[in-house]
Amino acid sequence: MRLKHDDGWTMPATHPTYPPLPAYYRNVRMQFVYFRTDPGAVATLLPEPLEPAEDGQCMACGLTVPFNSNYGPFDETFVTEKCTFRGQTGWYCSHVHHNGPSAIAAGREIYGTPKVHAVIDVRHADRIMVTQATMASLPVMTVASTMEAACAPEEIPAVEHSWRLKVIPRADGPGPAIKQLIDGASASQDRQIHVMLKGTGTVQFEPNPLCDLTSLQPQEYYGAFYMETDYTEGYAHIAYDYLTKSNSGS
Repeated sequence: MRLKHDDGWTMPATHPTYPPLPAYYRNVRMQFVYFRTDPGAVATLLPEPLEPAEDGQCMACGLTVPFNSNYGPFDETFVTEKCTFRGQTGWYCSHVHHNGPSAIAAGREIYGTPKVHAVIDVRHADRIMVTQATMASLPVMTVASTMEAACAPEEIPAVEHSWRLKVIPRADGPGPAIKQLIDGASASQDRQIHVMLKGTGTVQFEPNPLCDLTSLQPQEYYGAFYMETDYTEGYAHIAYDYLTKSNSGS
């Protein structure tokens, strides 16, 4: 069927790489490790007009998704940095390592999530969960944590804003066709937590010519959490449009 002028989700239109939102996640296993690093290192990863938080706090996550309605199963690691945007405190997602082709395309095209393909190893060793991302046969980051005691979801630091930078390049020359600061905090909905535990964790960044995050090497740890959860992922919010200089949208 011919594609109408105002229709279309993604390409190819007749057999899209991923279907329209919402996306349903089931039995996701996630570990979060909070740490402090050099605020100056954080500043180099943030796009304007974001500013690094004074405490240099970051969070590294490793996760495995056995079922997703839109993208199929996948594994992932990512790192976010605490920052501010016009007086509001939130987290900026600077790097995501991922092994699901459909979700890589959807993450970058919908939300601007900086997903890149990597080999992800998720395993339980002794009493810890380990998630390691590897590119070109070299490790990039390893997240490991224990699961020592039950805890309440409220013990995890609150995330009122979850920013990422959506950039789609022009086809007729250099520069962006779309450049937006996206707030993805509202995209996660209907969350049901089945297991919530806390413990201790570590994050290790290794030098890799394809992605070197060693400047974020932890100086102090704030705690680690483990979660098994279901949730729905919907639309996000445009916090700032660089090309129209607008700071609000939908």
